Parts: sequence; C-alpha cells; structure tokens
Amino acid sequence: MARRCELTGVGPMYGHNVSHANNKTKRRFLPNLCDVTLHSDKLGRSFKFRITAAALRTVDHRGGLDAFLAKADDAALSPNALKVKREIAKAS
Repeated sequence: MARRCELTGVGPMYGHNVSHANNKTKRRFLPNLCDVTLHSDKLGRSFKFRITAAALRTVDHRGGLDAFLAKADDAALSPNALKVKREIAKAS
C-alpha cells in the first residue's frame, strides 16, 4: 500500500540525519497517515480514506468533505477520491 494521502497527494519526503560531527546519512520523512471515514452531506453516505492528519484538519476547516473536494485539485486526488468528487458534483 502506498504511503500517500488520498486527498492531498502528500507522500514521503527525503533528507538527512545530521550528526554532531556533521555526518549525513539518508533518511525518509513519512507522512502521518490515518484511516478515517468521512461523511458526505450531499450524498448521505460515508467514505473511507487514508489521509494525513493535516488533511483531516483541513477538511474540518473547510466545512466537511463536500466543500474540501469542491476546491481540491484533481491532480492531487486519488482515483477513489476523484470518483467521490464527481458523484458529489453530479448530485449538486
């Protein structure tokens, strides 16, 4: 399973561990992914997503899943989230 947020497209980032002696070794910064169930008001259904904690806060800030997906860029969304976005647009 890919370590990628389904709503924002955030994935692992790469960098270095830097020691006191300034030795650098490669490391990965993994996103804080959470399995959540989000409810769509327009469709009256719930959908399961694997999203970052930051994306979950953004969904709450924008007023729910419907409002978030309306503003979301299609390129960042997973195929599953894109399908839900199209269903919501069709229901409007």
